[in-house]
Amino acid sequence: MTDAFVSFAVQKMGDFLIQQVSLRKNLRKEVESLRNELLFMQSFLREAEQKQSGDQRVQQWVFEINSIANDAVAILEAYSFEAGKRASRLKAFACICRKEKKFYNVAEEIQSLKQRIMDISRKRETYGITNINNAGEGSSNQVRKLRRTTSYVDDQDNIFVGLQDVVQKLLAELLKAEPRRSVISIHGMGGLGKTTLARNLYNSPNIVSSFPTRAWICVSQEYNTMDLLKNIIKSIQGRTKGTLEFLERMTESDLEIYLRDLLKEGKYLVVVDDVWQREAWESLKRAFPDSKNGSRVIITTRKHDVAERADNRGFVHNLRFLTREESWDLFCRKQLDVRAMVPEMVRIARDMVEKCRGLPLAIVVLSGLLSHKRGLGEWQKVKDHFWQNIQDDSIEISYILSLSYNDLSATLKQCFLYFGIFPEDQEVNAEKIILLWMAEGLIPNGEERMEDVAEDFLNELIRRSLIQEVRSFWEKVTVCKVHDLLRDLAVQKAFDIKFFDIYDPKKHSISSLCIRHVIHGQGERYLSLDLSHLKLRSIMFFDPDFRNMHLTNFSSVLRHIYVLYLDIGGYVMTDVIGSLYYLKFLSLRGVCNIPSSISNLKNLQTLLVNDHGGFSRLPQKTADLINLRHLVAPYSEPLKCINKLTNLQVLKGFRCDQWKDVDPVDLVNLRELSMDCINRSYSLNNISSLKNLSTLRLLCYADESFPSLKFVNSCQKLQKLWLRGNIEKLPLFPDSITMMVLWKSKLMEDPMPILGMLPNLRNLELEEAYEGKEIACCDNSFSQLEFLRLHHLDKLETWHLSTSAMPSIKGLDIKYCPHLYHIPKRMQDVEITPFWPVS
Repeated sequence: MTDAFVSFAVQKMGDFLIQQVSLRKNLRKEVESLRNELLFMQSFLREAEQKQSGDQRVQQWVFEINSIANDAVAILEAYSFEAGKRASRLKAFACICRKEKKFYNVAEEIQSLKQRIMDISRKRETYGITNINNAGEGSSNQVRKLRRTTSYVDDQDNIFVGLQDVVQKLLAELLKAEPRRSVISIHGMGGLGKTTLARNLYNSPNIVSSFPTRAWICVSQEYNTMDLLKNIIKSIQGRTKGTLEFLERMTESDLEIYLRDLLKEGKYLVVVDDVWQREAWESLKRAFPDSKNGSRVIITTRKHDVAERADNRGFVHNLRFLTREESWDLFCRKQLDVRAMVPEMVRIARDMVEKCRGLPLAIVVLSGLLSHKRGLGEWQKVKDHFWQNIQDDSIEISYILSLSYNDLSATLKQCFLYFGIFPEDQEVNAEKIILLWMAEGLIPNGEERMEDVAEDFLNELIRRSLIQEVRSFWEKVTVCKVHDLLRDLAVQKAFDIKFFDIYDPKKHSISSLCIRHVIHGQGERYLSLDLSHLKLRSIMFFDPDFRNMHLTNFSSVLRHIYVLYLDIGGYVMTDVIGSLYYLKFLSLRGVCNIPSSISNLKNLQTLLVNDHGGFSRLPQKTADLINLRHLVAPYSEPLKCINKLTNLQVLKGFRCDQWKDVDPVDLVNLRELSMDCINRSYSLNNISSLKNLSTLRLLCYADESFPSLKFVNSCQKLQKLWLRGNIEKLPLFPDSITMMVLWKSKLMEDPMPILGMLPNLRNLELEEAYEGKEIACCDNSFSQLEFLRLHHLDKLETWHLSTSAMPSIKGLDIKYCPHLYHIPKRMQDVEITPFWPVS
């Protein structure tokens, strides 16, 4: 897909030459010359991307061209921005002609890019890869339209092939009548499925009902005991602003005592995932009291001594490898089309699966790789690569992972590498990484929405088992993560090509050649480095303990950055933020007041503000951010000119009566809207002016009631609807609705007659939604419904279901309906499908 980036750069240059008619003659020649050079390089790229896995030199060459294409676009964007800052374009062009020193020297930058292209050409000759068509067999990956599919990755089915007996054995150990607090250790090498097994146990209905208090933490190789204690407490009490502020004032001893007191109150289960050192467990176990009530702790570890010594009277399970047939079963479950395998393909695949020696991660990654290869010849090529790396009649998992990585297009490679930026074992918000990819220029800007293309890329990485889906909602991945072995691969590959670098506090160093800097801890020490000579594109802090950051102190370093990601404890937000003119992505945590200078950020695409459940104040000039596509902020005062944000795609989290005096008719691109803290006095009718709205979430404050919801029926493109709050009378809904959540609606009339007539409804969730005793689904109702969830319908006693109702039902989840003793006979055979809690 580097070809796509070069094409975009070439198009950008063509547009630039047309628009900037007053350029000096020699400057125009420089732009034309660079454009021609990129066009020439483009002729090599289509073949080079297919060959790069066969030769690392070709791979590096492809990345370097991609870097030049991105930089070329950045130069043109910078020029356009500087020109726009002038009083008039004519004055700006006149300044260029006079070579005004203060004006952006675009000619010099373009000459530098041309020099880099010449250097790349010399490298091809030096490395003997002048004729790229003969560079090696490599990947058969073609640039193609990625299929837009729903991604429900059934990790439980995939990983637990053949291990159901293990699940039952460990469940019995967790639930046995032993009052002593005991530790169950799951031990095995990386890739065997320890975490997935623990997650399966943790989410088991029997465990959920038996342990009122549950918590999960990941330890990893680099750990901080205070952070671990805080994370357990937050897992139990939630992440409210009050809790977070309370925890920040505590010492390690205070946290330990507080957690002990918290866990004393009842029976608990805590999962301590990925423990590498005995010291890590020793530093935590004092906080887990033994109240003789059957509490349990699960540890997962690769280290045998950690497992054996965690509890002298505990239980250790050494996770086994899969058998030959279990391995084949797992491989087939991950194939997109098993029926397409001819007998010879089956023979080839069985040979390769056998060499994986029963390691689940290796098997699913291999299956993900082969599922994107078409035909016997392509599978034979993969096997040939395999056989070149066989040692002791088996294959190293690192080689399988690298083989799958090398099969990716250049664009997907970069998207995968980006996961290495996040701390080990961290779950990643899917929407956030998509927006980061967009800001970094990793997503080609063509006819399709960038958000849709990026979502395709994420789903492709999941289908290939390079990324794991953690949670989905409404047929979209919401949370994902990368296995630590695959993260190690991403970090190593990123370091090799200088894609990013992670600050090392021990060495007190970071690469000056990387344009992306990542800080996982000791942010204050990082800022003490001499950063003045760097030209950073992105800087990302993951350091909750860092509280004294002042942008003013290093604003010159940030002058040209595209991404500023501040996941830190606190900082002073001053007007200097408005000088970061090239920002496309800004993520802030713990900020209440945003300065009005933010209106200078005309290139900003994404603004994310997280104030731990509190309120933020956005300046009215936020409406001047003309390129803003995603605004997620809990702002408390309406933006009066919000209709100026005509590029806005997503607006979430605001807590005010935004639409009372504002008609959003100009927000023609808005697809997703989420409002919090609604009360009966709010005016929502103007939402009907959002003609392209497809997702709507409306949440009332506490036990408040909604104002009139009649407007909903006018939202003719609305597909996904979430309503939390009292509804006196259910409105009519547009036929376009496919997903719906009704939460705390407290309806007095049976909602099923109205909901059952929606012709496209596939997913329905009712929680505390109905106060009546009966529901009735009449003939031919719910014709497309696939998943139904009924929770906390406390008074429900009877469910009438006509024989022709719900013909397409696939999954059912009924919980906390204490008086519903019987369900319709036809529903008794429907699969129980646990949903992620709506809360």
